[in-house]
Amino acid sequence: MTEKLQSFEPATGALLWGGLQGDVDAEVERATSVSALWAAQPVIKRMETLRRFANAVRAKDEALADLIARETGKPLWDARLEVSSVIGRVDMHIAAYSERTGQKRMDGAMNSRQSVRHKPHGVLAVIGPYNFPVDVPAGQILPALVAGNSVVFKPSEKTPATGALLVELLHEAGVPRDAVRLLIGGPDIGKALARHEGINGVLFTGSARTGIAINRALAAYPEKIVALEMGGNNPLVLWDTPDLAAAAAIIAQSAYGTSGQRCTAARRLIVREGLANDIVAELRKLVARLIVDHPHAEPAPFMGPVIDNQTADGLSESFMALMSMGGRPLVHLRRTEEKRPFLSPALIDVTAIEDRPDIELFGPILQMIRVESFDAAIQEANATRYGLSAALVGGSPEHYEQFWQQVRAGIINWNGPTFGIGGSAPFGGIGVSGNHRPAGGHAADFCAYPVTSSEADQPRAGIGIGLAPIDTSGMGD
Repeated sequence: MTEKLQSFEPATGALLWGGLQGDVDAEVERATSVSALWAAQPVIKRMETLRRFANAVRAKDEALADLIARETGKPLWDARLEVSSVIGRVDMHIAAYSERTGQKRMDGAMNSRQSVRHKPHGVLAVIGPYNFPVDVPAGQILPALVAGNSVVFKPSEKTPATGALLVELLHEAGVPRDAVRLLIGGPDIGKALARHEGINGVLFTGSARTGIAINRALAAYPEKIVALEMGGNNPLVLWDTPDLAAAAAIIAQSAYGTSGQRCTAARRLIVREGLANDIVAELRKLVARLIVDHPHAEPAPFMGPVIDNQTADGLSESFMALMSMGGRPLVHLRRTEEKRPFLSPALIDVTAIEDRPDIELFGPILQMIRVESFDAAIQEANATRYGLSAALVGGSPEHYEQFWQQVRAGIINWNGPTFGIGGSAPFGGIGVSGNHRPAGGHAADFCAYPVTSSEADQPRAGIGIGLAPIDTSGMGD
């Protein structure tokens, strides 16, 4: 019997969406059936189809933003920013495809030509997260489509309604119905999709645990592209700065934006010992003013709830565990509504914990570590298996140069949040944050593969060395 899947609004608990889990074999078969036809379309036609998708999103931007806000719990203003980002991605990915996979021709030997062109992989699985249920999968679906791949998209089981609307808008724009297939389901469905023999590659965004499992499952299939964008235990280093209020704002944005449910969110605040008390005082004043409320509340909240009660319970338990290990709470994590997953921003000093857990706490918990020197700050920043993002707030140009040179991360910012890169820039990390296949403007790199050719209008060849002499002994006089 096919199982049902339901989606509930985090802020209210109301049922938002319900449907049946999909059939992996059937969806892969349908995507395969149209793969060659879609790839054979002129690239300009595929590009124009995606531009119509941007217009389709514009026409329903408020409805899409409202659905994102209700299904994820993020504030409506935050959801609107996500919709705007999706619209902007279209032209960016079109330009990136032309720039990074454009055809090249060069002169070769003996009047031949050397050419480099690109081919799509075939059928790509896109497995998306719940925190940015439209923007992140669009950042992989769009470059996959413009390159000529067909796609089977499995949205997070926590945001199926938003995923369904995304696919509906793609179809409305003229993408063939079988070129983008929606696959509804939970973790088992995602696992089956990633391992399906009919899939030519997996584009995944989510937890390190799941990404590593996908990588292991496909290790014996080097012919399949695997692009992994996973989480981070991201450091933000605070050094000497005359404007602690601005520094506190950057820290709060980094740690608590989208309720801390960003893969690039700051998880660790590493601060010079002499600044610790002052920045804690500034953060306490600012955090006390941050509004945590329903996504459509007035005045607009800074944060909504985390995705569900199970997640809120896990974060509360993690905060208590840090305290039991010797962490000193500076701003307590509070459950602001007993039955719903609203959490207040939290700050805990974990300097005294000798063996700090290297995990991604995917919520509004910031761990502070006090250090005596800048070298010690960099050592703490690198004390992680992850390597997604890092930021330095304050310091001199010389500090930043040392920070940039020595910190292991795919995104390194100065005097800005740990997120906030431009959409056309490459996006990704190292270590268990990813496999060096950045998304963003470089997504074209994993959606098409280069083919190098030597071409000539006529065969021209001769073997000038290594041939035995022609035997003429048996020839007549």
